[in-house]
Amino acid sequence: MKISGLAIRKRLLWLLFLLCLMFAALVVRLAFVQLVKGGELSAQAEDSWRRNIPFSAKRGEIVDRNGTVLAYNVTTPTIMAIPVQVKDKAGTANKLAPLLNMTQEKALALLSKKESIVRLQPGGRKITMEKAQQIRDLALPGIVVAEDNKRYYPYVGLAAHILGFTGIDNQGLTGVEKRYNELLSGINGKVSFLSDAAGRLMPGANEKYTEPKDGLNLELTVDKSIQSIIERELDKAMNDLQADGAWTIAMNPKNGEILGMAARPGYEPGSYQDYATEVYNRNLPIWMTYEPGSTFKIITLAAALEEKKVDLLKDHFFDPGYVKVAGATLRCWKRGGHGSETFLQVVENSCNPGFVALGQKLGKDTLFKYIRDFGFGSKTGIDLGGEENGILFKPSQVGPVELATTSFGQGVSVTPIQQVAAVSAAINGGNLYKPHVAKAWINPETGQTVETIQPELVRRVISEDTSAKIRSALESVVANGTGGNAFIDGYRVGGKTGTAQKVVNGRYSANEHIVSFIGFAPADDPQIIVYTAVDNPQGIQFGGVVAAPIVKKIMKDSLEYMGVAPRTNQLNKKYKYGETPVVTVPDLVGHSVEDIYEDMNMNFSLAKSGSGKYVISQAPKAGSRVERGSTIRIYMGSEQEAEAKVKQDNQKNLQNP
Repeated sequence: MKISGLAIRKRLLWLLFLLCLMFAALVVRLAFVQLVKGGELSAQAEDSWRRNIPFSAKRGEIVDRNGTVLAYNVTTPTIMAIPVQVKDKAGTANKLAPLLNMTQEKALALLSKKESIVRLQPGGRKITMEKAQQIRDLALPGIVVAEDNKRYYPYVGLAAHILGFTGIDNQGLTGVEKRYNELLSGINGKVSFLSDAAGRLMPGANEKYTEPKDGLNLELTVDKSIQSIIERELDKAMNDLQADGAWTIAMNPKNGEILGMAARPGYEPGSYQDYATEVYNRNLPIWMTYEPGSTFKIITLAAALEEKKVDLLKDHFFDPGYVKVAGATLRCWKRGGHGSETFLQVVENSCNPGFVALGQKLGKDTLFKYIRDFGFGSKTGIDLGGEENGILFKPSQVGPVELATTSFGQGVSVTPIQQVAAVSAAINGGNLYKPHVAKAWINPETGQTVETIQPELVRRVISEDTSAKIRSALESVVANGTGGNAFIDGYRVGGKTGTAQKVVNGRYSANEHIVSFIGFAPADDPQIIVYTAVDNPQGIQFGGVVAAPIVKKIMKDSLEYMGVAPRTNQLNKKYKYGETPVVTVPDLVGHSVEDIYEDMNMNFSLAKSGSGKYVISQAPKAGSRVERGSTIRIYMGSEQEAEAKVKQDNQKNLQNP
């Protein structure tokens, strides 16, 4: 069939139209790719060409409340390789292996990886400056020395469970290092360059440097000096008592700031790999749960006083040494009991039957309401990982026996931090605060405070009036009762002992106890509260004998360090048989030895130095408190020297009343 010329022309026109349409579509597509997607595609292409050498940000320092550095960074080199730029892989591996403490086969395997950049680890991570310079001097193609940071703890194991530690990549793994890792870490920087698929630098391409942004510095509520006092006493206790463990918390009872916290066994954050995981993963002051024993009686006392169920001085109780509840016999620690006593003496004597009576007066609903209001049964929310809840009876489980045992601290399970927070609320006017260790965030460049962490009030639990009565009763426990070994002459100390049987294989152990003491001072205006528990000490196992002296030493040194003024209106201690009373040193300056012996009631011996008949100086100074029978050293001189010294002392007293 013959095709006409007209048909051929039509077909050509259609073909031309289709070609034009296809060309137009191609132009539109090219325009879209170039104008709309051009930037994105160029960025993707550049990203595929770009190689990055990381530069770690400087991790923020951790300092105590006075600015003493507890954790900081040391800049350390890290060796990296760009495998495609390493021409002689075997030769390079041969030279690097001995410097990086790895086999030649391991080094060669790393250099042969099909990756753009490879860290030569572990041997090439965080090496010494000297070793890094040796590698630079080799001038090996494709081998790069980058900057890294290594965490350093200058006080070795001090505050280890608070600080925690970091891993190989400088990431926080425990403690505040983990809790505040994001703010401490900062943002890493890098050096970027362009290379082709073979790893060759692209001509005309410049390196691009992104500066790292350093992390913020963290100021803690912890005081390094108080922390050191705590750890010194825990080390001594572990050595002297051969205990399974021990832990202490010191806190400001007015705002929840942790002043110090430690546990034994301890560890060194810089070499945590050398310790068992349970040692560094378990922060005992917030993780350990156990029956508190008699320290828990403070909560029963607070509830009874707040509900006006008892008058400590007017109401009396007779203790035969036991109490029968629903067929169960609950005994007092003193065989034969305490006999007739006021309820203040019930507190002083830590009398179990007396506290059972208080629990019965309250009833289970009221007592357990106060227990929960004081924070037991739930986490305090302290800003450290690993805190436990503790265990309370469910309401349906509480019968007469459970109510009775709970009232004196048996059958419930609590943590040390819960006890410190709760007793702080009982003595600070009735306010329960959330404990915390972070105090402020600081800009490392300017030194300016970025954020201050404010105390967090959880709730008011009791009235100021009730709190004052509790402080007074607990001061009497130390002056007249079971807490006598925590008495500090010159300060008003309040506190409570605790001795609790350990539960072993589901049964109470007859021979293993956790003994504890919680104390605070001064009793009229508490500045510090200290809780110490000792796990299974060898020998005598009573909180008043074992833990109270430890708390006394910690509080005494801490109060003196804090500059807390001694009190003159403290309760006089009731000394037990065998204890040595404390007396005040009189002013002997200006007196003759004959006058001293004839006219003064001597409670101490004298040791003379120098010639002359009159005292011109003495040690200890007048007004000091010493044990009766102590030696007072006196320095002798002439009558004129003594008169001059007396006049000088009087002038000082007028200037500094």
